[in-house]
Amino acid sequence: MVRRAAASKLGEFAKVLELEYVKNDIIPLFTNLASDEQDSVRLLAVEACVSIAQLLPEEDLEALVMPTLRQATEDKSWRVRYMVADKFSELQKAVGPEITKNDLVPAFQNLLKDCEAEVRAAGAHKVKEFCENLPADGRETIIMNHILPYIKELVSDTNQHVKSALASVIMGLSTILGKDNTIEHLLPLFLAQLKDECPEVRLNIISNLDCVNEVIGIRQLSQSLLPAIVELAEDTKWRVRLAIIEYMPLLAGQLGVEFFDEKLNSLCMAWLVDHVYAIREAATNNLMKLVEKFGAEWAQNTIVPKVLAMANDPNYLHRMTTLFCVNALSETCGKDITTKLMLPIVLKMAADQVANVRFNVAKSLQRIGPVLDSNTLQSEVKPVLQKLGQDEDMDVKYFAQEALTVLALA
Repeated sequence: MVRRAAASKLGEFAKVLELEYVKNDIIPLFTNLASDEQDSVRLLAVEACVSIAQLLPEEDLEALVMPTLRQATEDKSWRVRYMVADKFSELQKAVGPEITKNDLVPAFQNLLKDCEAEVRAAGAHKVKEFCENLPADGRETIIMNHILPYIKELVSDTNQHVKSALASVIMGLSTILGKDNTIEHLLPLFLAQLKDECPEVRLNIISNLDCVNEVIGIRQLSQSLLPAIVELAEDTKWRVRLAIIEYMPLLAGQLGVEFFDEKLNSLCMAWLVDHVYAIREAATNNLMKLVEKFGAEWAQNTIVPKVLAMANDPNYLHRMTTLFCVNALSETCGKDITTKLMLPIVLKMAADQVANVRFNVAKSLQRIGPVLDSNTLQSEVKPVLQKLGQDEDMDVKYFAQEALTVLALA
C-alpha cells in the first residue's frame, strides 16, 4: 500500500523537479515500481509514465521510458494492460510521432487483440483518438494497413462491451479517411454494426451518423444505411425505437422534404400508435420538430389530416395521442390551421365516452388557447369548457375549471 501511494504520486512529483533529478533519481524508482510484484503498483506506474514522458526530451525517451512502457503493454496482469489502453492517447502525445510510429502502433495492435475483453474495449474506445493523433504525413497508410484490419475483427467481437465501445467512435474515422475509403472500407462495417444483435451497438452507430453524412453525402448514406434504419424503427426493443425517433429531425433535415415524405413519413405516423407511451410521446415531439423544419404548409397537407383521423380511432389511447399532437403542433402551425382544422376536432372530442380523453380535451384547450383569437375563445371554447366543468368525473371538472381560469374565461 505504501509503494502504491508512492507510485500514484510519482508523476506529480516528477513535474516539480529539475530534469537531471528526474533522470537520476525518479527514473530508477519508476523502473522499479513498474516491475513491482503487485499489479496494483505496476498499473499506477503507467500513469506516472505519462507525466515522466512529457518531461523528457525525445532522445532520452527511447532509453529511459520505452523499455518500461513496452513491458507494461505485455504485462501478465490484464489490469496493467487495461491501464495502458486507457491512457494510450496521452502516452501517444507524450512520446511524439516517431516513437508512436515504431513502437505504439504495434503495441496498439496487441491491445486491440488482447485476450481480455476489458482491455479490448478500452483499446476500442481509443481508436479514433489514436488515429487522429497519428503524424499527418503517413496517417492514412498506417490506419489502412495496420489499424483497420484489427477494427474489422472487433466489429464481430464476441463481447458486446467491446463492440459497443468501437461503435461509439468508429464513425469518427470517416472524417480522417475521406470519402472513398469510407465508402469502400467503413460503410460495410457500419452496416454490420447497424444489424448487430446488441441494441447498444446499433444505438451508438445511429447517434453518430452525422459525421459520416458530412463525408460521403446523404444520397450515398440513404441508399446504404436507410434500409437498416427503417428496420430499427420497428425494432422490438422500445429504447432502440426511441433513439431512432430522436434522430429523425436531424435525418429529415439532411434528406430534404421529398425524400422524407417518400421514405420516412409513414414511419413517423406509425410511432404515434406505438404501444409504449414513451414512444408515442417522443413521436409527438418529433412531429413538432419536423413541422419547424418543413413549415406549416407541409404540416397542413401531410401531417395534420393523418393526426386528426386518429380522433375516431376505437382505441382511446390513440384518440388521446391526437390531443397530444394538437398541443405540440398548434404553436408551430399557427392560428389559421389550429382554428380551422384542429380546434373543431378537439371540441368534438369533448363528448368522448372516456373520462381520460375528456379531461385531456380540457388540458388541450388550455394549451392551444393562447394561439386562438378572443372571439373563438368566447364563442366556441368557453361553452365547451363550461359543459366539461359540470362533468360527473372529478378530474374532468378540475381541468375544465383550471382551463377556464387560466384562459381568463371564468
